[in-house]
Amino acid sequence: MSKQTGIGFFERYLTVWVTLCIVAGVSIGQFFPWIPNFLSKFEYANVSLPIAILIWMMIFPMMLKIDFSSILHSAKQPKGLTITIVTNWLIKPFSMYFIAYLFFKVIFKNFIPADLSTEYLAGAVILGAAPCTAMVFVWSYLTKGNAAYTLVQVAVNDIIILFAFTPIVAVLLGMSNIAVPYDTLFLSVFLFVVIPFAAGYTVRKSVIKNRGMDYFENKFLPKFSNITISGLLLTLVIIFSFQGEIILKNPLHILIIAIPLVIQTFFIFFFAYYWAKKWDTTHDIAAPAGLIGASNFFELAVAVAISIFGLNSGATLATVVGVLVEVPVMLTLVKIANKTKGWFNKEVL
Repeated sequence: MSKQTGIGFFERYLTVWVTLCIVAGVSIGQFFPWIPNFLSKFEYANVSLPIAILIWMMIFPMMLKIDFSSILHSAKQPKGLTITIVTNWLIKPFSMYFIAYLFFKVIFKNFIPADLSTEYLAGAVILGAAPCTAMVFVWSYLTKGNAAYTLVQVAVNDIIILFAFTPIVAVLLGMSNIAVPYDTLFLSVFLFVVIPFAAGYTVRKSVIKNRGMDYFENKFLPKFSNITISGLLLTLVIIFSFQGEIILKNPLHILIIAIPLVIQTFFIFFFAYYWAKKWDTTHDIAAPAGLIGASNFFELAVAVAISIFGLNSGATLATVVGVLVEVPVMLTLVKIANKTKGWFNKEVL
C-alpha cells in the first residue's frame, strides 16, 4: 500500500515537479553559475559523473526486480526485440533525417542560414542514430514495464551501436570522418547497465536468501518507491543548470530545433507502440519497446557532435536541445502509455 501511495503522489503531480525543477535548474545556471561550473569538473569521457550517480539511483530500484531466469525467458518472446531492432535501426535514423531536413531546409529555411541548418540537421541525425541506454529504464519503470525484457532490449541496442552507428551517420550525412568515442560508449554501458544490474542482482539475491521473498517484495522493495522519481527530478535540475545560458540566449533557435525533434519522438513511439499492439504483445513489453526508440543516448550524441563539429557548433546545440526536450516529452509518452494499457492483452500469446 505504501509503495502505491508514494508513487501515485509523485505521478499525480509529476508535471508540476518537472516544471519546478526546470525553472530551478535554469535559475541556478543563471544566478549561481559556480554550481554547474563546479559539477562540470566531475566529468570523464563526456559523461557527467554527478548525473551518472543520479541515473544509477533511478535505475537501481528497477534492477532489483529482475529475476535472472526471466532474462533467459526473454529469448522466447522475440516480438518485442524485433520491434526494438527494426524501429531503432531501420526506421528511426532515416525518419529523423527526413523530418529534420523538411523543417531545417524547407519550412524554416528563411529563418536559418544554410550552413547552420546543415549543422542542425547533422545534430538531429546523430541523435536519431543513438537509441537510449540509461533513461529508458526510468520510462519502463514508470509504465510498469518488464524489467528483465527492457534490460535485454537495451543490451541488444548497445551491441548494435558498436557496428551500425558509424555507417548510418556517415551515409546520412555524406561524411567519412565519423568517429565513435568508444570511451563514452563503453563507460556509459558500464555505468548505466553493468553496475546497476550487478548491484541489483547481488542485493536481491542476498535479501531473498536471508529474509525471504515475502519480505523482499512487501517490505524491502517499497523502501525504494520514490528514489527513481527523486533521481529524475534532481537530474533535471543539474541538466538545466548546465544548459540555462544556452536556453536564455537562443530561445528562438531552441524552439526551431525542438519542433522536429518532438515530432520525431512522437512518431517513433507510436510506430513501435502500435506495431506492438498489432502483434499482440503485452503492455509491459510494448511500452518499453516504444519508449526505447523514442528516447536517445544523449551522452554519445553530444560527444560525437562535439568531436566532429566543435563545442559551439549548431550540431552540438541540436543534440543539447535533444537533452532538454527529452524528459518532458517522454513523460508525456509515459502518461499516454499508461492510459492506453487497456489496449493490450494481459497474457503473452
